[in-house]
Amino acid sequence: MTTGQNKSAATFDKHFLWGASTAAHQVEGNNHNQWTVWELEHAKTRAAQASYHYDDIKNWEIISRQAKDPNNYVSAELADHYGRYLEDFKLLESMSMNSYRFSIEWSRIEPEEGSWDASELTHYREYLEALKKRDIEPVVTLFHFTLPVWFAEKGGFEKRANVKYFTRFVEKVMTELGKSITYVITINEPEVYATQSYYQQDWPPGKSSRTTMLRVINNLAYAHKKAAKLIHGMSRKYKVSFAKNSPFYYPGDNAWLSRVSAEFFQFIYDDYVIRKFVRHSDFLGVNYYFSNRVYGYRVHNPDQKMSDLHWDMHPGDIEYVIERLSRKYKLPIMITENGVADASDEHRKWWIQETLVGMQKAMKAGAKVIGYHHWSLIDNFEWAQGKWPRFGLAAINYATGKRILRPSAVWFGKTIKKLRGL
Repeated sequence: MTTGQNKSAATFDKHFLWGASTAAHQVEGNNHNQWTVWELEHAKTRAAQASYHYDDIKNWEIISRQAKDPNNYVSAELADHYGRYLEDFKLLESMSMNSYRFSIEWSRIEPEEGSWDASELTHYREYLEALKKRDIEPVVTLFHFTLPVWFAEKGGFEKRANVKYFTRFVEKVMTELGKSITYVITINEPEVYATQSYYQQDWPPGKSSRTTMLRVINNLAYAHKKAAKLIHGMSRKYKVSFAKNSPFYYPGDNAWLSRVSAEFFQFIYDDYVIRKFVRHSDFLGVNYYFSNRVYGYRVHNPDQKMSDLHWDMHPGDIEYVIERLSRKYKLPIMITENGVADASDEHRKWWIQETLVGMQKAMKAGAKVIGYHHWSLIDNFEWAQGKWPRFGLAAINYATGKRILRPSAVWFGKTIKKLRGL
């Protein structure tokens, strides 16, 4: 960034949180939860269906061999972030980042109902202390799609009565680890979890029921409310929110139906969920990956620039997402996820540049943005797609565990350093 960079420097103050995001199951390796059970049961089926799902994406010939391999859909050791997190914290430092969003794996803390694993609590305590020692602000997520097997067998979040187990876990984590924590994300993308798990059938438990899907969303909102009250009751220093995947819907023409449909989609896929959570939030956690262009009553995207996951890329539209949410809910906004599947690193620098400009425009229009976390720090296990999508600022060789910052990440680190005035 040239002239725009100087303008940004005046916009992003010294307290702004510059960081990256991960989720425990997607990077730690060697977990045992409802997802690991699901992976082993469905890996062969996912591999057999790979051509059906992905052969229309631009780089199918490059990724087809991996996508057709059942091992792609089994998380296994992954990058062993659990054992090599100090190496990954060095990546944060090398990019001049002062924040890091991650999740604490419930199944490690409470592997059996009511049985707390002291060694795992020690692990996460040392993990947090290592971040604080490096002046890196933790942003802790408590539910990022994975459940202990015993909790899933009880019906998980399908049953409101089960929320008490989650709040018990929250209380344990905050009691044991809260000393090093300020920012807490209770629930990550509740609507995505409910849709993929209880309607699309791509995630465990693989059910298809609109009624159950809506019930799970409502129970997650209740869980957020209970957790937020608990955390705030422990200390007012804690800043609590949830992370919402917020796409931007816009009309492709000036037709009445297109305009009304875009507003309707925006409400159904965004505001309907946010309104259930926002009253018990100190800020808004926002995940932004794509926009949707509406013609009539359907989405027809231009598809001019596509990510490796075949997502239409419009990073600059984050401006409109931030402005709309800020205007409507009047809370500070933290970008908790934002990134692109781009194994060749062809688009990531452009993506980040456009994102920073969009954020700057939104802030100059009056939005209060307190942080930006790129998804993701390292290549990760992308749920139903497995290991072939590459979101990482750092590329991971899964055979050796070697980490290498991609060229876009090196550039991003230099940009952050300038924006922070270091």
